[in-house]
Amino acid sequence: MYLSKEYKADIFAEFAGSATNTGSTEGQVALFTKRIAHLTEHLKKNRKDFNTQRSLQLLVGKRRSLLAYLHKKDIERYRAIIKALSLRDIIKK
Repeated sequence: MYLSKEYKADIFAEFAGSATNTGSTEGQVALFTKRIAHLTEHLKKNRKDFNTQRSLQLLVGKRRSLLAYLHKKDIERYRAIIKALSLRDIIKK
């Protein structure tokens, strides 16, 4: 599988502060970003895979809602995760 246990632990250790802190918003956003990148590459090769396309859209929506929550709760953490993952600032002020 493309997201092994060790790879997920590395993502959470880097962005969430601890490999066991899997509930942190930053760690989940980072994990969703890696999954979105993987699904995007898959869809470039398999254009008619509509189930994966729907999964990708749902995942982008989940990431967006987590980023909106983080923007509302702590703007500095939001800006740090946006910069670390090189994402666009999508939250309208």
